[in-house]
Amino acid sequence: MSPIKTKRDGAILEITLDRPKANAIDLATSHVMGEVFRDFRDDPELRVAIITGGGGKFFCPGWDLKAAADGDAVDGDYGVGGFGGLQELRDMNKPVIAAVNGIACGGGLELALSADMILAADHASFALPEIRSGTVADAASIKLPKRIPYHIAMELLLTGRWFDADEAHRWGLVNEILAADQLMDRAWELARLLASGPPLVYAAIKEIVRDAEDSKFQDAMNRITKSQLASVDVLYRSDDQLEGARAFAEKRDPVWTGK
Repeated sequence: MSPIKTKRDGAILEITLDRPKANAIDLATSHVMGEVFRDFRDDPELRVAIITGGGGKFFCPGWDLKAAADGDAVDGDYGVGGFGGLQELRDMNKPVIAAVNGIACGGGLELALSADMILAADHASFALPEIRSGTVADAASIKLPKRIPYHIAMELLLTGRWFDADEAHRWGLVNEILAADQLMDRAWELARLLASGPPLVYAAIKEIVRDAEDSKFQDAMNRITKSQLASVDVLYRSDDQLEGARAFAEKRDPVWTGK
């Protein structure tokens, strides 16, 4: 039985990590997740993905320590996209929503951090407990200090303490907190909103954000104006760019084709 379940509805793909008891990720599961996210990225008919966990208790606790004890190497081959299939997947230029329906710790929190928006159930809880097992939350050490205040990020990394959805929201780590029975409805509502938008613009936004993360402002702007970012170059020469202008002039809703 596959540890990943998918549900496709129009331009939206729901991806559920469903590996009882806790949705932990071993090497084999990471490979499957990478293939799913890669296929989503490469499918021109799909525009938005939702990633969530099966059951009501765990989103994902990260690395499967039982599998590690049985021989899975922590520095092994995680497959395309790295651990969880998303955080190192190149050219992921489509929106991804994480619907955190329970515990998200270690690599599970890193998986959520790889999404573009995070919705959390009100009972969700978070931690980076790697410090307690003598290892490092490598992806979180890179990402977290750029997402929330530095001193808070360092506290969470250095202590491994747990924090709840309210605190995650207070630091801007999650977009919204929902009652558990409303989480997926809201995720799909948001996904439908995004799916109705201009996919070429989304691609350009995501590439610009990635490119500019460690760049000076003017250097990033120069790469845009000199047509050095592929998605921006495609957008500026697209039918959708013209459609947006026409729709505005004609006072109607645009019809986006992704071309």
